[in-house]
Amino acid sequence: MRRFRGEAENKVDAKGRVSIPAPFRRVLEEGDPDWSVGVSPNFVIVYGRRNSKCLEGYSLRSINDVDNLVSRLPRYSKEREILERLLNSQSIYAQVDENGRIVLPPKLREKVEINSKAMFVGMGDKFQIWEPNSYQEDMLLMDQKLSENNFEEEIYSLLDYKDNDPKKL
Repeated sequence: MRRFRGEAENKVDAKGRVSIPAPFRRVLEEGDPDWSVGVSPNFVIVYGRRNSKCLEGYSLRSINDVDNLVSRLPRYSKEREILERLLNSQSIYAQVDENGRIVLPPKLREKVEINSKAMFVGMGDKFQIWEPNSYQEDMLLMDQKLSENNFEEEIYSLLDYKDNDPKKL
């Protein structure tokens, strides 16, 4: 399956409509089991991550993978309850319209301070939607972190880990 890659800045109109980058739409189509030619793909926007200055978009297949990870946690555990609430109650279903746009509701635009422009950022199995200046600030912070103590080489070395067991990372 394709992955969300790249960056694209698009205008947001007064009604909150914004175009989804065409390559992102292809990933959403592939990730929607009910999609077919002539039908608009559905996906999920998560807005419940605390202290996050962006929205996260998931294809239906990707959010299903996340849901499966959550459901592996012990039923009624506090961790599972928290994740279920953040991922399920603070998310919405969205649909790409015939013009390749979505409508970002006012509540979501206010949460991440999106006004006239939105930055779409590919993150592999998800994408993020940022206010462009906030995204640039976050990229500067990331650049600073990568520059500290040779962290960039350290982070890339994780890709060389033989069995990629996250518990050992």
